[in-house]
Amino acid sequence: MPERMPDSLQQKLSNRLRYYEEIGIGRFYRDRGAVTSLHAPEATAASEVMPIIEEPSLPKREPKSALPAASPSPLHKLEPVPVSAGPSLFESAGKIENETLPLIRENLGECTRCKLHKTRKKIVFGDGNPNAQLVFVGEGPGADEDAQGLPFVGRAGKLLTQMIEAMGLQRKDVYICNVVKCRPPENRQPEKDEVAACSPFLLRQIDTIAPKVIVCLGSTAAQTILQTNRGISHFRGEWLEFRGRKLMATYHPAYLLRNPAAKSEVWKDLQKVMAELGLAVKRGKPA
Repeated sequence: MPERMPDSLQQKLSNRLRYYEEIGIGRFYRDRGAVTSLHAPEATAASEVMPIIEEPSLPKREPKSALPAASPSPLHKLEPVPVSAGPSLFESAGKIENETLPLIRENLGECTRCKLHKTRKKIVFGDGNPNAQLVFVGEGPGADEDAQGLPFVGRAGKLLTQMIEAMGLQRKDVYICNVVKCRPPENRQPEKDEVAACSPFLLRQIDTIAPKVIVCLGSTAAQTILQTNRGISHFRGEWLEFRGRKLMATYHPAYLLRNPAAKSEVWKDLQKVMAELGLAVKRGKPA
């Protein structure tokens, strides 16, 4: 006769299911072994600055079911380090049938799931092409984003726009979102409970868009999606895999505003993304 589940475990399971039910998730699976990577190389000095773009148009997207297989570059396992106890972010639902970004936004509602709602002006859900091959994920909204309800529209956002255009794309070609949808006070780093409340919606956004490449901007985005507390320097610039999609972690544009010398390293990372997407680039010369 099967052993009966302890009452305490039954209660924890019930509470967890109720939480996901409240945010509109009804199906569950555990995504095991979803993260792989290469060992991070040592940083090298940059000798390239402004790229000259060839063939700047984005290649016509094939149906998602017909996308070519990922390039054969080797991917090694990144041993995960848990960010906290409690429900795993990878226990959220897979892509729900007929899921759309407007439906996810409707499920989010006028969210009060964490304390960030007390000080926000507007929820910053995301912006861009719902069928994008490339998704950028940042940390959270700043003051300008909180005022306008759009991601990356402040100083860091303008730099991100320049980065996207240097790749030969426009903002309308990609999708941009953040780990948390409400501005943390004084632009502080999101806290664990805030990330836990918002992350299921981020993962649903990614599953619904089904991009070919995800670019994590900064440590918070990378650590949340990869479910690790390792510093970004351990894997920045290396191809990783998340749910069968290529993932690249690089520095946040806000970091580049404080450390302009790191722009060349980010450009090297974006060149790898361009190659994966089939975008041609001609290397520039120092100004």
